[in-house]
Amino acid sequence: MSSFPPTECGIATFTTDIIKAISRKFSESFTCIKCDLKKEGQPGSFAEYVLNSTVREEYSKIAQELNLDNAIKLIHIQHEFGLFGGSYGDYLFDFLNVINKPVVFTFHTVLSNPNDELKAVVKSLASHAMTITVMTHRSAEILQEEYDIDPKLIEYIPHGTHLVKWAEGEKLKEKYGFSGKILLSTFGLLSSGKSIETALYALPEMIEKFPEVFYLIIGKTHPNNIQNDRDTYREYLEALVKALGISKYVIFIDRYVELQELLELLQATDIYLFTSKDPNQAVSGTFAYAMSCACPIIATSIPHTREILTKDLGYIINIGDSKQLAKAGIKLLSNKKLRERMSLNTFQNTSASSWENIATRHVKLYHKLLKIKDQIIYDYPPINLSHFNKLTTERGMIQFSKICIPDISSGYTLDDNARALIALCMHFESFKETRILKNIKTYVNFIERCQTPQGTFVNYIDEYDKVHIKNDYVNLEDSNARAVWALGTVIFLQNILPEEITNKALLCMLKCDPWIAGVLSPRAIGFTIKGLYKYLQVKKESYISRHIENLAANLITRYDINQEKEWQWFEENLTYANSILPESLLYAYLVTGNEAYKKTSLESFDFLLSKMFVNGDFRVISNRGWYQKGTQPNRYGEQPIDVFCIINSLDIFYKTFKNEAYKDLMKRAFNWFLGENHLSQIVYNPLTGGCRDGVEEKNVNINQGAESTVCYLMARILMEGLDKPVRIPDLSKKINEKRKNSRINRSLKGKVRDKKTGLPGSGFSV
Repeated sequence: MSSFPPTECGIATFTTDIIKAISRKFSESFTCIKCDLKKEGQPGSFAEYVLNSTVREEYSKIAQELNLDNAIKLIHIQHEFGLFGGSYGDYLFDFLNVINKPVVFTFHTVLSNPNDELKAVVKSLASHAMTITVMTHRSAEILQEEYDIDPKLIEYIPHGTHLVKWAEGEKLKEKYGFSGKILLSTFGLLSSGKSIETALYALPEMIEKFPEVFYLIIGKTHPNNIQNDRDTYREYLEALVKALGISKYVIFIDRYVELQELLELLQATDIYLFTSKDPNQAVSGTFAYAMSCACPIIATSIPHTREILTKDLGYIINIGDSKQLAKAGIKLLSNKKLRERMSLNTFQNTSASSWENIATRHVKLYHKLLKIKDQIIYDYPPINLSHFNKLTTERGMIQFSKICIPDISSGYTLDDNARALIALCMHFESFKETRILKNIKTYVNFIERCQTPQGTFVNYIDEYDKVHIKNDYVNLEDSNARAVWALGTVIFLQNILPEEITNKALLCMLKCDPWIAGVLSPRAIGFTIKGLYKYLQVKKESYISRHIENLAANLITRYDINQEKEWQWFEENLTYANSILPESLLYAYLVTGNEAYKKTSLESFDFLLSKMFVNGDFRVISNRGWYQKGTQPNRYGEQPIDVFCIINSLDIFYKTFKNEAYKDLMKRAFNWFLGENHLSQIVYNPLTGGCRDGVEEKNVNINQGAESTVCYLMARILMEGLDKPVRIPDLSKKINEKRKNSRINRSLKGKVRDKKTGLPGSGFSV
């Protein structure tokens, strides 16, 4: 229950934004039905239900109608005193006394120092509520201290902010014709309460020092402020601008501005001016919008700004104090680095309050209140290669990003390009989109470029295509093994990929043979086995299976040395990409038929799952010192690579054993990307197509580097194909048949060539 467009007010906008966000993320779980609050003379409604809020008799009538609608399980009322008829909106009690469904309130206004009547109204509203949500901690304090509301009834959920791309302001200024200008801005439905004159009086002093300043006043006048077809407040401001001699520096954008244009104008803004003169204004949507667009802000002191606007984000001034505003403005205009730092801090701070995250908070609240035991069903975002492609140059995939801007100075790694190659092979196998073949070729070329004459690989290539000195002192075994996994994946798809690509991958794979038998790192063993298993499915040679068998035997030895009753694992700690170890033993079983590999694979995988799925919660192994045997696991420091790895392994185990429990755990793990983590925040960014780099104790790392973005894409493709009937091939029978003819194979080794490619067709050695 709320006001909705076409009614023009902040609560209508707020409710529309939250409903859109819930619908985007949870359409499989929740449907939002609208009950529009209308007053006489307001425009028509598109809502399923409409309440004429000025007619008292309508309140009980609409409650009876809602009681009869079995689809409605909960009523969420967006509460503002002026939305409802009667003294302090007390007509609403006629509704509350009849409705027989649970009720949640969001209090948009919480007034301090209440008189007895107001206090009685609020306490009575609370008596009808299962929960009251507020958007500032101060509002929660006032409800407890001044209205005697039980704190257990109060839930803090901040005002939502729009998800925007990190943008370069100068490009947006150029787009809107403000190149070379310094932009100040204010937006929203214009009314005297916004006190725009506070900014106008401060402007001449700022212009004197910075004549390139322009001030944008964005938005139509509030319809309640137009009397007898006269817009008196705007006329007053226009006259003031003329009197102050600043007409050429002030631009009134007197129209409804579409959301995308508004967000871009705010992103182009150098300083946002928030000048509200209402000291009791609990929350401001315009202030939240400006925060989401990474604006440094000068704001008057209201509860919302005092709580949010710390000194590293902007400045707070006294209401109506133009001199303070001018002083703060000049300080910011004089220091571009300070503005840039504030902008970055603001962007980081508001990522937690994006509408996608606020939707998750609301849905989890509904889930709890309705005592729904089933898992929340998240809608999966469409597959989006935008950031993936943005990270890719003609040379390969760039390693890091500064937020969503690729950082070419970070160079390239074999790790990232091998993973990127695997991801696009998965994409091509699923969707057959030929447009991605160019990038597949780029990543294969990068792997070839990293291979040394000895067949091994370097991992780090700088932005100038030079081998980085880092390769001399970093263990490269895991990176080399990932290359084998990537090459095996390409060769596996030889029937659908161009020969040019698969032949190059095959040549690189052949050169790896001399060092494969000597791989020692457990994860390198795992990645190598995975690549060889892929290769073996199209090149069914018995000695490749022996490579797999020997490597798997190494893992079994490690397991026997380290496993105990309470620690069924290959090492004395759990680190990263752990699931590749039991997964690779499963491949070894599928190749050899050796039951010991199967037993150890299942046993160790069950142990790992018990550490990652605890009491129904998914917990990624922390990179803060890893998880040491005999200790309590660290929390936080969670990375997307580990989420992908466990999803990938669960997928293999599910397709092999058809255990539905694995399928359920895949969904639980994937939901980590969508907000099912301890912060209830999205890790994948649906706007950019990038994935953030990790989840820390109190924040999500907003940089969207190659590793995280590629790992999300691979996980997302796996979820797309989850219900397709695919079974992992058991190669053991075919391999054992080959072994019967091993003498013949050995005699032909190095002589038989593939008729199609002219390349050796019987393994790695030529």
